[in-house]
Amino acid sequence: MPNTILVGAQWGDEGKGKVIDVLTAQADVIVRYQGGSNAGHTVITGGKKYVLHLIPSGILHPGKQCVIGNGVVMDPFDLLKEIDMLREQGIEPAGRLFISNRTHMVMQWHRALDAADEARRAQDKKIGTTGRGIGPAYGAKMGRSGLRVGDLLSPNFLATVKECTEAANVTLAAWGAPALDAQQLVKDYSQAAQTLAPYISDTVAFINEADRAGKSILLEGAQGTMLDIDFGTYPFVTSSNPTSGGACTGSGLSPRRIDRVVGVIKAYTTRVGAGPFPTELCDATGEQLRQKGGEFGATTGRPRRCGWFDAVVGRYAAMVNGVDFWAMTKLDVLDDQPLLKICTAYVDEAGLRHETFPADLSLLERCKPVYEEMPGWMTPTSHITRYEDLPLKARAYVERLVALIGGRLGILSVGPARETTLRMGL
Repeated sequence: MPNTILVGAQWGDEGKGKVIDVLTAQADVIVRYQGGSNAGHTVITGGKKYVLHLIPSGILHPGKQCVIGNGVVMDPFDLLKEIDMLREQGIEPAGRLFISNRTHMVMQWHRALDAADEARRAQDKKIGTTGRGIGPAYGAKMGRSGLRVGDLLSPNFLATVKECTEAANVTLAAWGAPALDAQQLVKDYSQAAQTLAPYISDTVAFINEADRAGKSILLEGAQGTMLDIDFGTYPFVTSSNPTSGGACTGSGLSPRRIDRVVGVIKAYTTRVGAGPFPTELCDATGEQLRQKGGEFGATTGRPRRCGWFDAVVGRYAAMVNGVDFWAMTKLDVLDDQPLLKICTAYVDEAGLRHETFPADLSLLERCKPVYEEMPGWMTPTSHITRYEDLPLKARAYVERLVALIGGRLGILSVGPARETTLRMGL
């Protein structure tokens, strides 16, 4: 398989975990390049459901090597729980999981500060953070005060933990939040350091050596394009770059070594948390999509906001990421909809038409979606194994979406399991 970047093309939750799982069969090394345990990848195979937050879902395939790259922010305790969960399922990560010594860590004081900061915000100023410390960890990284995985092996690590915890307690007290137990954290991190030491390595060298040896590399992101810190609906975004550019900075693999970009996009649109969402359906149709699509966060369980497909977002994601192939998911969720709507543009209060995604959120909030309508197919599709066997109206809908956003269709998913995947050239 060519070296491939896989990105989410909407607000996350596009079904990347399943697509990664399908492509992993052709890859040798799978690299998670950004985000933290605030996102989850869900894979259903053999009747079992796996939810992974930090470890690449390639770990579910025997013999695949998996890397947590330097662009990730990793909570050591979350990772240990994930390793234990895999072992309980009969999957042994040792020898196949490698953590970059350059990966920044989410520390317990980051989580406490994250939750306290969100709690003290006025209701209309809340970001909708998961409270898992991701923003503060990336803030510490950019402020050059973060701790990296390699620091777990330093003789000064535990002294630094104590010092940082005490400093965070000053801020927590000022915000009216409970203090952290510095001594307990020193003990906890001491044990975590011992357990994780065998997994830590120079993964930049490892990835590039694998590439020179002719191995195929799959780079997976979390979240989605519209949550990118630079290109998303700022400030209602994550704290990293889930877009394709983030794959190189988050792994150490040169852009010259990337062969293709696969964009994952849902046949309708969802988002979790606060922020603008032009095609949101706050009605019975939106609730139908939520219930049939199981649209509840894999990490938090929060209900996802649901809406019609937004081709403005799709075109924008195609442009920013350089998408070569699309993997479209959850077509089957629309099986019961008699009428489907597709947003092709936005129109503002002055009647001006916008076909590109605006950076100005105040403009976006004043815009309304311009829809075109298509008839639904009103018949089940989740049993279908060939694209040619889909109802003609379902094929027409899929082909219209691809025509509006550009690129080529490579995968179409008509159900949650690994087996309900129609492949067209990927």
